Amino acid sequence: MFYPATLNKVILSLGSNLGNREKNLKKACQALKKLPLRIIKSSKIYETKPWGFESSNLFLNMVLLGETPLSPWALILEIKKIEAKMGRKLRKEKLYEDRIIDIDIIFYENLVISSESLTIPHPHMHKREFVMLPSLEIAPSFLHPIFKKSIAELYEEYKTIKDKL
Repeated sequence: MFYPATLNKVILSLGSNLGNREKNLKKACQALKKLPLRIIKSSKIYETKPWGFESSNLFLNMVLLGETPLSPWALILEIKKIEAKMGRKLRKEKLYEDRIIDIDIIFYENLVISSESLTIPHPHMHKREFVMLPSLEIAPSFLHPIFKKSIAELYEEYKTIKDKL
């Protein structure tokens, strides 16, 4: 696939806690690879408890480091299409719930975007071990554009406060 000269580094987080969780992650990765998105690194898969809601279904989570010519808006639109095609239901009144697939843009270069439909960097990434640990694995020196700290530094801070979250 041809990529234009301007490629933007992105970190995406993937999670699944319904159905065949590992198959869901692989299917989502395959769909992402069909976009103008070159995956540079993939973390290993981590099994984690749900965050922000109660469920007996554990999540499988992973993080991808990639490059894309897509704008953040075009990328999130394509991600939402992938989630819908895989059977992700639109959120109702509950903010967090069990899901077949969840794909979040954690970072897009050093952009800071805060809108109703898109927030980058992800506002809770530094409070979520299921994002921090796999991100640390694939991009420890990636700099958070608001906190001005690397993922490695943020993870060290997270370890000192995680029991309070």
